[in-house]
Amino acid sequence: MSGAAIELARGIRLGGGAPLPVIAGPCVVESEEVTFEAARAVAAIAARLGCPLVFKASFDKANRSSITAYRGPGLEAGLRILAAVQRELGLPLLTDVHEPAQCARAAEVCDVLQIPAFLCRQTDLVVAAARTGRALNVKKGQFMAPDDMRRVVDKARSAGNERVTVTERGVSFGYHNLVVDMRSFASMQRDGIPVIYDVTHSLQLPGAAAEGTAGAREFAEPLARAAVAAGADGVFLEVHPRPDAALSDRETQLDPARAERLIADLLAIRAALAR
Repeated sequence: MSGAAIELARGIRLGGGAPLPVIAGPCVVESEEVTFEAARAVAAIAARLGCPLVFKASFDKANRSSITAYRGPGLEAGLRILAAVQRELGLPLLTDVHEPAQCARAAEVCDVLQIPAFLCRQTDLVVAAARTGRALNVKKGQFMAPDDMRRVVDKARSAGNERVTVTERGVSFGYHNLVVDMRSFASMQRDGIPVIYDVTHSLQLPGAAAEGTAGAREFAEPLARAAVAAGADGVFLEVHPRPDAALSDRETQLDPARAERLIADLLAIRAALAR
């Protein structure tokens, strides 16, 4: 496990032996109806299983493979929907930011700002997000070694923000494939960085479909179980009420029933490790 715990959101701590937090929700804000349906589903799962939950949805996906792919409703409309979820359900929120100018506005609504993997070395973006004072979750780039992330975290901490986590989401292995090195959790934790495992994005086969990214959802359970057994401080997974109809990442998102079974397994593994 990593060293001292950090506060991811109010009442939710990560690392240092804190209970395993779950970041879950749809890839992108599709509509208010679908977003609320997903939020109620993951909130019910967390209540039944007794695990800390942060609800995740992106107002924009600026890194889609195709120009025709759905990106989301945009900053203002997306944040309005997320704010409504927070008001009605009381869930802490996480969303992606892609440009420095988005950070302050997103921080008005969301508890955690997330740096997408392809942007993890963008200094101005990392520093702007850190300066908001919100917890910062940096996705580890598919092109980055675990020890490279120390310098990324240093950028965020230089802005006076110690609430920084890194999410492992696999590394490029040849064309159209990602591999998760289970040593990366211990490697980054040795540098004092709490590490989250991204279950569903690590299942992607980038660019392998005719118009974008494919995926191998059948490996969600073995990889997630292995990551928690290897010491991941938290888990991130995309959950959609009807994954096959999702407007983004339909090949890798999990339906609520499958997500609940998997999270239950992961909590049992964490409890066994604690014993």
